[in-house]
Amino acid sequence: MRANFRMQRLYVTSDIKAGAAIEADQDQFNYLANVLRMEDGAELLVFNGRDGEWKASVSFPTRKRILLTPVDLARPQPAPSDLHYLFAPLKVGRLDYLVQKAVEMGAGLLQPVMTQHVQGKITNLDKVKANVIEAAEQCGILGIPDVAEPAKLADLLAAWPRERRIIYCDEGDAGQNPLPLLTQVKEKYLALLVGPEGGFSEEERSLLRSLDFVTAIPLGPRILRADTAAVAAMAVIQAAIGDWY
Repeated sequence: MRANFRMQRLYVTSDIKAGAAIEADQDQFNYLANVLRMEDGAELLVFNGRDGEWKASVSFPTRKRILLTPVDLARPQPAPSDLHYLFAPLKVGRLDYLVQKAVEMGAGLLQPVMTQHVQGKITNLDKVKANVIEAAEQCGILGIPDVAEPAKLADLLAAWPRERRIIYCDEGDAGQNPLPLLTQVKEKYLALLVGPEGGFSEEERSLLRSLDFVTAIPLGPRILRADTAAVAAMAVIQAAIGDWY
């Protein structure tokens, strides 16, 4: 069932049940009352990443409180996306874009990876999570990807579950077409690894290519920025062997 973009969507943390009113927090109150200027009896859509999307009625029990009462289930909760997205943090601004696009493209987990040439850093994981929720609200997405603590690439690979194949974008690959390599992947569980703006070091490339649960792919004949490469790689993976396919 397709998203209804004609109605305002709001993420809530509470369980959602028909008739069980949810009180808006202070930020939500300000947004609904002062930005959107919603009035008593208005309707919007609420979701929590667990219970599907519900049409809810807005009420003002007092001037400083808003209650959201779920009325009808608009869309059931889909199965969670299982694509893990491993990325070297970029500088602020481009990192926000990268996170938003990962959510739109169906990432089920966002894992920041610290590489040798990484230029950005994540100092506030809550900000990243808030960006994830905002992207989901705007794009009609019901599943909220988890956001993991940053980890060093070598540490992550050492503890990696072998049943989940890592597909990584190798800017040093001599080929241009990733499809022949992707169609050879048979694993059900997948992860995408995109490096930093400066690329992977030779040591990191050698390590990745030595692992039997890693597949290196090229991304065409042009040089792509890291955030562009992430979107391109997620699109080709989803189309070739992911949930588009």
